[in-house]
Amino acid sequence: MATKRIGFIGAGRMAQALAAGFRQKGVVTPDLLLASDISPEARERFRATTGAEVTADNLEVVRRQDVIFLAVKPQYMDDVLRQLAGQIPSDRLMVSIAAGVSLSRLEAGLGEGCRVVRVMPNTPCLIGQGASGYALGSRATQEDGRLVGELLSAVGVAVRVEERLMDAVTALSGSGPAFAYLMIEALTDAGVRHGLPRDTAGLLAAQTLKGAAEMVLATGSPPSVLKEQVTSPGGTTIAGLAAMESAGFRGAVFAAVKAAVERSAQLGG
Repeated sequence: MATKRIGFIGAGRMAQALAAGFRQKGVVTPDLLLASDISPEARERFRATTGAEVTADNLEVVRRQDVIFLAVKPQYMDDVLRQLAGQIPSDRLMVSIAAGVSLSRLEAGLGEGCRVVRVMPNTPCLIGQGASGYALGSRATQEDGRLVGELLSAVGVAVRVEERLMDAVTALSGSGPAFAYLMIEALTDAGVRHGLPRDTAGLLAAQTLKGAAEMVLATGSPPSVLKEQVTSPGGTTIAGLAAMESAGFRGAVFAAVKAAVERSAQLGG
């Protein structure tokens, strides 16, 4: 895997997070990375973040790299596909991280014989804590799936799913960090309201969510079981949980994921 040349068409935040994560985990060295973008500012940020070469020419990435991540926004994908159609060498693997864009749309746009994998990563890939789902296109091989799984696993966890579930992956782990940040922000503000200095409240809130997540992963116990272990009869935690349920916390989370699923499907329209 360390000898694979990895390219990015689109050099935005997610491309930067993946490339920087790959570099930090020793998956690639900067000389094996190349990114293209129409924005000079995006190219410069990518270069500064990863130490990699950048270009304004999408076709240069296709000519030079082995694995090419399509990292443009969904609304720009058709323009990129038209530019790349018929230009992909047979030994290239195309990996799309565009929310909602289906494998059939990608394969039709890129042309006959192109091998495609659809991926939804998230920004914690930057620090090796990503959560990604991926689905193989009709012409992608099991080896292609293994390679993509290894790349994504190097910067977090990766799960192969059926494509019909990719909108749910997009909503849950793709958008999920923002939902978690909102929870941390809300806990911090609540701590400040009750007298804690903001930096202290922020540290406690972030570490609490991190610790809780690590407990789920390390123990393998369902969150419901771990929640019970914190909840004493008539204590502070059950009082807080009752208030959260009364305020519709669970319903709000369901609604957020549902809205994100629906928007992902719309983007793939």
